[in-house]
Amino acid sequence: MKIVVLDGYTLNPGDNPWTEVEKLGEFTVYDRSAADQVIERARDAEIVLTNKTPLSRETIAKLPRLQFIGVLATGYNIVDIEAARERDIPVSNVPVYGTDAVAEYVFALVTNHFRRPVLHAELVQKGEWKKSGDFSFWRTPLAELAGKTIGIVGFGRIGRRVGELAAAFKMEVLAHDTYHGNPPDYGFGWSEVDELFSRSDVVTLHCNQTPENTEMVNKALLSRMKPSAFFVNTARGGLVNERDLADALNNEALAGAAVDVVSSEPIKEDNPLFSARNILVTPHIAWAALEARIRLMETTAENIRAFQAGKPINVVN
Repeated sequence: MKIVVLDGYTLNPGDNPWTEVEKLGEFTVYDRSAADQVIERARDAEIVLTNKTPLSRETIAKLPRLQFIGVLATGYNIVDIEAARERDIPVSNVPVYGTDAVAEYVFALVTNHFRRPVLHAELVQKGEWKKSGDFSFWRTPLAELAGKTIGIVGFGRIGRRVGELAAAFKMEVLAHDTYHGNPPDYGFGWSEVDELFSRSDVVTLHCNQTPENTEMVNKALLSRMKPSAFFVNTARGGLVNERDLADALNNEALAGAAVDVVSSEPIKEDNPLFSARNILVTPHIAWAALEARIRLMETTAENIRAFQAGKPINVVN
């Protein structure tokens, strides 16, 4: 079988070999593919792997040999899964690979906001500590996480791991999700979104993006947050109205934000978050720990082997 990877660079920029996938067929990998290159590159492929390169209904219709689509991620909104289903093409994702990586990254952002180690290390290098004359020097308020409330929107695998870490920091955990499932074995409480935003000192998003929740974090919801609260998004940029978030930060309606995802990636110069106050923007790297990418590669190979054996797994359509 011919296997084509449309955008393999972020999964393997050189440290995460395709060895197990290469064994499974005639293999071609492209670092990146523009929209107008997809049909030409994938025309003869039975298996197409993609991370963020879209496979629309129109594109799928022009790939006559296509039999299987593998998404190199958990989110699969870049594939028209209905069009694939109509042609009996299974679409498989990688549902579990970055739970620890993303949860740990959330707390890197949270602890950096409340304790400011990077800022103060920079001030030391600039000579500010030496000039202060005191054995202990700080420029901004510093605060503990213990006793604070974290609100988690989306309480799946990643959201629950974030809650587990928060509980270890002695934080109160509030959670919102349309599906409740079995409760975790640490203390938490279910909450409606409005209440969660009102009560929390930290709000973090861990839900999929759907037409119903696109730009759910808007002026009305942000206005419910405490002026001292901190907002984090490592889920999907489209969940947030970026102009409204920028306005809230610039008007000091909340103390800060950190986003690892934006509505259009890579970020554009006119994104309002570029000029917002008290925000940290990182380039979609919460998932990208090497260990997580190795797991992603291993599961991708398993998905292909299962399809070739006639028993596809992790099918989303």
